[in-house]
Amino acid sequence: MNKVVIVGAGAAGMMAAVAAASQGAQVVLIEKMDQPGRKLRITGKGRCNLTNTASIKDTLTHIGPDHQWMRNCFAQFSNSQLMEFFEQRGVPLVEERGGRVFPRSGKSLDIFLALINDLERRSNVEIRRNCAVKSLTEDCRGVRLQDGSTVRGNALIIATGGLSYPTTGSTGIGYRLAQEAGHTVIPQVPSLVSLTCEEEIPAELEGFALKNVSLSVTRPDGKRLFEAFGEMTFADHRLDGPIVLSASRQVSRLLNSGEHLVAHIDLKPAVAADTLDRRLISDLNSNGTRLFHDALRLWLPAEVIPLALKRLHIEYYKRLHQINAAERKRLLSFLKNVEFTLVGTGEYDTAIITQGGVSTKEINPKTMESRLVPGLYFVGELLDLDADTGGYNLQIAFSTGHAAGLAAASQPS
Repeated sequence: MNKVVIVGAGAAGMMAAVAAASQGAQVVLIEKMDQPGRKLRITGKGRCNLTNTASIKDTLTHIGPDHQWMRNCFAQFSNSQLMEFFEQRGVPLVEERGGRVFPRSGKSLDIFLALINDLERRSNVEIRRNCAVKSLTEDCRGVRLQDGSTVRGNALIIATGGLSYPTTGSTGIGYRLAQEAGHTVIPQVPSLVSLTCEEEIPAELEGFALKNVSLSVTRPDGKRLFEAFGEMTFADHRLDGPIVLSASRQVSRLLNSGEHLVAHIDLKPAVAADTLDRRLISDLNSNGTRLFHDALRLWLPAEVIPLALKRLHIEYYKRLHQINAAERKRLLSFLKNVEFTLVGTGEYDTAIITQGGVSTKEINPKTMESRLVPGLYFVGELLDLDADTGGYNLQIAFSTGHAAGLAAASQPS
């Protein structure tokens, strides 16, 4: 019987263990924390967006840096197969906006329990908790533990995750183990994370959600790096929310290397600038006696007005019929282009994923086996793969784990 050693009992590691055990392999799943699946249990704010119903072709467009690299892996274990996997284990699923798939209960715990219960009822699976790894064995098919003992197998799967949410056990040890084995590791940065801005956010705006706005991010010279439509929120010196998290995938590496970028928020993306200008003229004429600060409610949510007053430099108590053409143009510009200078990102403790990791050029995309060291496999967030929000990152974890588990179970001695 083949013996497969797996380091890391997160989403990818547990799926790898299920896959390997289902092929008859003896599995030893090593977890440094007292309980497996800690990050899985808090993902999606505790709801667990485990996949997306998009086609493989569409899914690949949400993945980088080499989106085609995952094609074979998704073909072997697709989103529909993943959904079937959990439904067969008693977890009804539901599809929500944007093709996002969640457990019907709305509880990440159900996804975790489906995996851990599967493993715990198998006689060929041993789960070792509170078990920290120190280094690889010479043949890279086993590990030395911090307590001085060694666990060896026919194959070794490293599934230790990235650096995000370190309180769940993500310390980045997998990168060091990969380097021990001679692999190239792409430098890491936080991703799917808030963006830090230079400007102060008015207290009234903190926690407020702007819906149906357009966000673009450019270099100071105007070169566009990202654009999306949707919802965003504000915090102290930070932009946050769904479209900001998506933007971070494209700009985190630049910001973490010291570049400053510009965020542009279009508060009225459905209205062309010339059309909006005509509306402003009409509103100014028909509400001429209203005070400017009060009349801003014609065009803006109350929470945004303090920012507008700060940026527009128009007299607070000015009557609308006194607003001149230059001031109207400033108001128009604010509605169509609120700018913030981006100077950094949130830290790993708030980042959903880690960007960077083990170079996929050195990994077999069908099996997740190292091209440099036979019998050694890398899966999940540890790889230099990351994706947009929407369930794509967990699909990567489950698909890579499944592929590695199957392949490792048949690894020759």
